[in-house]
Amino acid sequence: MRTGYRREISMNYDAYTTLRVSCENGTARVTLDNPPVNVLNVAMMADLRHLLTALQDDGSVRLIVFDSANPEFFIAHVDMSLVDTPDAFDKLAADLPDGVNVFQALGELLRHQPQVTIVKLAGMARGGGAEFVTAADMAFAAIGRAGIGQIEALMGIVPGGGGTQYLANRIGRNRALEAVLGADLYDAETAERYGWVNRAVPADELDDIVDRLARNIAALPEGVIAAAKRAIAPEDLAEGLLREHDAWAGQIVGPAAERLIRGGLAHGAQTRNGERDLEDLLRGLAG
Repeated sequence: MRTGYRREISMNYDAYTTLRVSCENGTARVTLDNPPVNVLNVAMMADLRHLLTALQDDGSVRLIVFDSANPEFFIAHVDMSLVDTPDAFDKLAADLPDGVNVFQALGELLRHQPQVTIVKLAGMARGGGAEFVTAADMAFAAIGRAGIGQIEALMGIVPGGGGTQYLANRIGRNRALEAVLGADLYDAETAERYGWVNRAVPADELDDIVDRLARNIAALPEGVIAAAKRAIAPEDLAEGLLREHDAWAGQIVGPAAERLIRGGLAHGAQTRNGERDLEDLLRGLAG
């Protein structure tokens, strides 16, 4: 599987509309900033792909740390309004790696990034947001604030951005089925116990814990990070991603998915209030 996008892209940290990017001492810090709830829409996906591609060949950057400008939401989920604009991702789909859809391509780009990738999860990440967290090398979750879940089943679909494969690979098939079909929001402690995140940490210590780890990794001797990532390589999930895409594509065109996604938007999905308890909002539409 071709996992990289080898285009000549100049590094301009001010070029992004949904990200705030800075780089210092070998660490790129990426703050997701797409109000009101950090929906993974076309603009954010394009920005993330552009940034990750640009960083692939930047030897001065040894790791990438992701956080959110929104204390409640890391990435809410993929933009549900795409139900009305199904061709919105056509431009991004034009140069996809072989064997993946546009959503899976982002996860695979992140999963195969040469830098170490770390998520500071201090808010909620559902659907495509949870897939992004799971694709990163490491994630640390704030106790009492973080939440993570694959909510797609409540929209009449299954995860289609790598979530089924990343979860089964990380937490086992039985717990992956629980997360996908139960469609609940998991707190930081449960996510840690399942192996979904590295650690659940007190919210007021999250920055210090991740920053210390980042400094230590950035200070390693030349070649150590690359050697470790070669030795602890991401598993080849090509066949599973094809199965996942077929399962997702078969559901997204169905009447249940359209009714639930449109109903969710009509009842407050993608607003701050609606997103705070999105699971109950969508379950209320299922009858």
